[in-house]
Amino acid sequence: MLRKEKMEDFTDYLRVCEEAVRAAAGVVQNWVGRTETREKGPADLVTQADLESQETVRRIVLGAFPDHTLLGEEHVAQPPSAELHSEYRWIVDPLDGTTNFVHRVPHYCVSLALERGGELLVGAVYDPALEECFTAVAGGGARLNGQPIKTSKVLKLSEALAAVGFPPGVQGDSPDLRMFLKLVPRCQAIRRTGSAALNLCYVAAGRFDLFWSFSTHVWDVAAGVLMIREAGGVVTSSTGGEYSLESADFLAAANPALHAQLREAAAALNM
Repeated sequence: MLRKEKMEDFTDYLRVCEEAVRAAAGVVQNWVGRTETREKGPADLVTQADLESQETVRRIVLGAFPDHTLLGEEHVAQPPSAELHSEYRWIVDPLDGTTNFVHRVPHYCVSLALERGGELLVGAVYDPALEECFTAVAGGGARLNGQPIKTSKVLKLSEALAAVGFPPGVQGDSPDLRMFLKLVPRCQAIRRTGSAALNLCYVAAGRFDLFWSFSTHVWDVAAGVLMIREAGGVVTSSTGGEYSLESADFLAAANPALHAQLREAAAALNM
């Protein structure tokens, strides 16, 4: 259970969270079409935009809350004053959808969440191409540009628009790919967008009906998981148990009925 917190504290957290993702996305946009790339793993790209975006987030959130820590995809070092085991941890993906960004496909974002003891408190995901800012507060709902959002009411896989996240350098025996082949004939359609954070936000907003991935990192999904929960959706581990931020796999759906069908498909593949 989430411990009681003063509402003004949540407000401060969300204000800084949104400020950070918007500022970082501005940095990202300044690099469109002119940044060099390198591979940090097979088919896994990083750019100067990733690095400067994360530094912007670090400066803003730790400037506001110097006793907090930051976990980011690009592993920026903590300031000397930060406690190694701070109660509060910010989790950032400074550029989710880097491959899209590099190829000038306008579908990428900055994702940021705050957690305490494994409990997500606030989250924000900003898509600079569409100027869409998804936000969520634990117990306070999810919003898109300030307007409340809810997951869809689709109850059948045959009527569902699904999303899948594949790992970099996907292999033929990848569980994501096996699940994809299982669900292609059962869903109305399936999309691979290249941004796990936006996939989750789209489920929260009712654009997608379900999403699964067995290859994510905590920074990919922390904010998006809170979005879905606060928008009325369901997120679990691939086995149907409680989802843990430290786990790489999850099943996300708009509602319990659709999630049950997603879980059934995963169980058939011995996930």
